[in-house]
Amino acid sequence: MSAQDLVVMPRLGDPMVANDGRTALYSVTETDPENYERSTRYFLQDLAAPQVDPVEIDLGESVFNLQFGSDGNLYFLSDRALASGSEENNGADKAEAYSRVYRLLVTASGEVSAPSLVADLHNGIDGFHLSPDGERIAVWAEIARDCEAFGCAGDGEAHLTGPGSGRLYDAEDGFFRHWDQWETPGTHSRVFVFGLENGEAVGDGVALDGGDDDGALTGDTPTKPFGGGEEIAWAADSSGVWFVARKADAAEPTTTNTDIFWSDLTGAAPQNWTANNRAVDTLPVPSPDGKWLAYLAMERVDYEADRLVIHLRDLEGGDTRALTEGFDRSFGSIAWTPDSRWIVATAQDVLDTPAFKIDPQTGTVERLDLMAGNEAHIGAVTPLNGDRLLFTRDSIGGPRELFLSEGWGQARPLTKVGMNILGNRASVVTTRFNFEGAAGDTVWGQITKLEGQQGPIPAILYVHGGPQGSFNDGWSSRWNPRVLASQGYAVISVDFHGSTGYGQEFTDAINQDWGGKPLEDLQKGLAAALQLDAQIDGTKTCAMGASYGGYMMNWIAGKWPDRFDCLVQHDGLFDMRSFYYSTEELWFPRWDFGGTYQEQKELYEKWNPVNHVANWKTPMLVITGEKDFRVPYSQGLQSFTALQEQGVPAQMLVFPDENHWVLKPKNSLQWHGTVFSWLDRWLGEAGIEPSGEPIAE
Repeated sequence: MSAQDLVVMPRLGDPMVANDGRTALYSVTETDPENYERSTRYFLQDLAAPQVDPVEIDLGESVFNLQFGSDGNLYFLSDRALASGSEENNGADKAEAYSRVYRLLVTASGEVSAPSLVADLHNGIDGFHLSPDGERIAVWAEIARDCEAFGCAGDGEAHLTGPGSGRLYDAEDGFFRHWDQWETPGTHSRVFVFGLENGEAVGDGVALDGGDDDGALTGDTPTKPFGGGEEIAWAADSSGVWFVARKADAAEPTTTNTDIFWSDLTGAAPQNWTANNRAVDTLPVPSPDGKWLAYLAMERVDYEADRLVIHLRDLEGGDTRALTEGFDRSFGSIAWTPDSRWIVATAQDVLDTPAFKIDPQTGTVERLDLMAGNEAHIGAVTPLNGDRLLFTRDSIGGPRELFLSEGWGQARPLTKVGMNILGNRASVVTTRFNFEGAAGDTVWGQITKLEGQQGPIPAILYVHGGPQGSFNDGWSSRWNPRVLASQGYAVISVDFHGSTGYGQEFTDAINQDWGGKPLEDLQKGLAAALQLDAQIDGTKTCAMGASYGGYMMNWIAGKWPDRFDCLVQHDGLFDMRSFYYSTEELWFPRWDFGGTYQEQKELYEKWNPVNHVANWKTPMLVITGEKDFRVPYSQGLQSFTALQEQGVPAQMLVFPDENHWVLKPKNSLQWHGTVFSWLDRWLGEAGIEPSGEPIAE
């Protein structure tokens, strides 16, 4: 399997189920192998007859954010340009292209009606949710906070004071840049609710943040940078909307405190339902019968990797309880069964992300066995009538496919989106192993290599980011073990102390110990993998990682300098002092290092890679993105300068149009080609041609 295969691999989208529960709609995004442009196809699957092939439907150009409405229509966003002089374009000569809401009717046989315009708000719509009764629509976009309607004159220009192009920021504004974008003070992602009459939005819209009402909210909904429609939920009776927001002010970069707010659609200031919890509250999901609101919450203030516990609020009495407090795993999703009898949620557990069935009455948690063998990574869970579950599943072996479980039992596949490519590529095998790591704790890892490959096989040590994360058994479009193994390497990953899926105490163990227990685990894990698999050549090894994994490459360069033939450091932290003063979400270093740089200077310097540059000798490839504001690209520049001064062989790859991740197809190909060349330079030919075929003897 080549990098080209990874880039053009079809990608399955989340399924959407019609209100009657009979039909599922899913998307498949494809990449042209010649020009790398992406296009999306849509398919209807009859869930009552899963053995019948799906029907492809033609929705026209530029379609995204699809939802079924209670009227049976399919609603979606599109930024297609309206025809000049058309009635929809109000007779204007210029056809403006921005996102609008449309709807159309799709039959079970795949016939599609002509789309009709639902909402054209002349500002561009980022997302929407339909009310259950079909009488209202909630839409959101970037809107100036002082706009009373969905957009106004001078929208988004408060920071452009002129006469030049300079952006002016005030210390009271909070974030001045976030993730990969410079902020626009006074502008926020805001939600407005409009009435629907005959399928069209009417009225001026009601701002859920309270507009200029006393006690109104200023903040982003959905939250930035990764929040989405899952943070906005209609009440079952359509009487109001719950939404997640974090107050925008000078303290915003230092706090994880997101809250769940309730708007009764009157335009009054929203009510903060989770004001008593100063940590994360998110993902409101009301039960279909309207009796309960389930949501996720952390307990510890300003800790972004605390355990997410499912909470349950009685919507009639108002009592709230931590439903899964006694279950030591962190949940990432919530879904109710249609009869409101069960909650189905997913959580990392060792190297898998399985689904769990939870009794809302007792809080009993039962792990579901939905797949033969390992569960790997289960997601997009949609409970259906009759104890059925629709979900996606991916693994190191292959990308996500759609599955259907009946009676809570093991599921059958509904799609083969990636099989056409993978069926013609060499198979890989992933072996899980565990060993005694730091502090005598059990630590888990994985080895991925070509099936049947004979040694000696050069080794690559993969180090995950986060640091509170995991290289679990899941597919990745970026750091993909199968693609690297297909070049002839044995890929070894270790879930060191700080990793997720092993209980909160294990995750917390990295706190204020960035270069301690994790490095010991990596050293012992590499040794354990080499002892387990005699085919792996421990004398030919490189290590690579991104974000915290990139930090670890810099740390290894100074503290374990004689072990590896080469290193690949992507967006890694190099100097903890300059990182602290240039990153954006300050709650992260403050928690992991126990305070600000001034308060904990000795600890920051204890684990600071820059202090050990004199020991650097291992050849290193440095990769960074100029739009990365989480670990600013200057960290990569500094590490490259250090390598040059030490006379260490090095290369640096800089992407001017990428953030903390490499997302664009051609950039991904360049990333992989550069990395593969670097590994081959220091490990020699691994025995695999670029085509993926073994080199003939």
